[in-house]
Formats: sequence, structure tokens, C-alpha cells
Amino acid sequence: MPTSLRASVLAISLGLLLAACNAAPEASGDLGGGESGPTLGLFSTLPIYWGEGADISSMIEGGSQPGWVRAQLEEDRTLTPLDTLEADALEGLEEVVLAQPRPLAPSENVAFDAWLRAGGKALIFADPVLTQHSEFAIGDPRRPHDMVLISPLLTRWGLELKFDDAQSEGQREAAFGQVAVPVELAGEFESSGEDPKAQCTIAESGIAARCSVGEGEVLLIADAALLDDHYDTPERREALAALTASIFGD
Repeated sequence: MPTSLRASVLAISLGLLLAACNAAPEASGDLGGGESGPTLGLFSTLPIYWGEGADISSMIEGGSQPGWVRAQLEEDRTLTPLDTLEADALEGLEEVVLAQPRPLAPSENVAFDAWLRAGGKALIFADPVLTQHSEFAIGDPRRPHDMVLISPLLTRWGLELKFDDAQSEGQREAAFGQVAVPVELAGEFESSGEDPKAQCTIAESGIAARCSVGEGEVLLIADAALLDDHYDTPERREALAALTASIFGD
């Protein structure tokens, strides 16, 4: 195939992929309610929404199927993927899940914090050492981020994310209230005391922190092993449902 034709085919494929990504409900205005429930924004490097496809064509043709995590999140809500946390993307949303997000731009940190303080509710999975298997090699932009970097937000809310590199490998359960959260090489939250106005309660295990920030509220989990689509069990579904109900309501 001539180089120019090959470039054209690639450009068309990329255009179709972007169109598919942008086909989700727009995050503005009249988003709440409806038969599918309120809209839940999802900002993540994990393959929750689209599934992990081997190439562009498989994503366009539906060859990569989403797993149980998306199905669970969509049980009583309409899930919409977000590619940014700027103010215009958050407009109209009341609930957002951040699952192993990419590093945020300074303007995104400001916008997300302002959105939260204005009454938003967020569930954040922040894993210092992601253990989920990926088909993509380290350095591939399609690979989930192995280390979360949200220190500016945590500092703003009076938290620090610690990691004990001497902890045992392998999955275990960490308690958050009555919820048993499966974790692997998890982090721990500690109070930094930076923001006296952000009232945070940290679970005894350190795996979770719940903060009232302005008019909003955020629940943080220092691990993302629960969201691994390779492991679908009733216990994992129940744990995710319990966490979403805890922060967003039934």
C-alpha cells in the first residue's frame, strides 16, 4: 500500500475512534435522572469503559469488550467517560469516579477541586503500585498508569498517600467499615494537616479516607485491585456496589 494511502487509512481509523469516544453523553446541563438514573462521570486510565483492545480496529469493531466493573457502575447510573477534568467537562455532573487517573494539569487540579467544593461527590481509586495485568508494554500510552500521581489534590485536602514497600505480596482484604475491599500492594492514607477546612476521616486500615471538602464529599481508596476485570466474583461486585452507595447513595 502506498505511503500516502496508508496514512489516509490511519487518519480515518483515528477519526472513527475519536468519534466513538465522543459519542458518549455530553457532560453538561440536563444530565441527571432518566430511566438509567443519574449520570456518573468516569475518568480513568484503566480499561473500564472500552475494554483493553489490542489495536485501533478491534476497538472500532467492538472486538474488545468491557467487563464487570462497567456493568456494575452502570447498574443504576448512566456512565460517561471523561478525557479531561476541566470545568466545562465537569459542568452538569454531580458524581465522578476517578480510577487510577493520569497526572492532572494544574488547571484540572483547580477545576476538580472547585467542582468538589461546589457540591460534587467523587469516588477515587489511587493505587501507588498497580498490580493489574495489561497487554501493553511499559511506555505504551494505552497501558494503565502503574503509579498514581494526584499529590496536589491530596495535599489540598490534607492527605498523604504512603506506600510500605516491605508489605507482603498477594491479594488480601482490607476493612472499610462493613466492606471488605480486596487489595494488593496497597497504599495507606495519612493526615497531613494542610487544610483544616477539609475534614477527613481515615479508616483504621489506612486503605480509605473520606473527606468533606466545602459543600462536596470525596471517598478515596488507596488501591485499585478491586477494579481488575480479570477477577469477577460476587464479593467484588458487592464491594464496589457498597463503595458507590456509600459516597453517591443508593
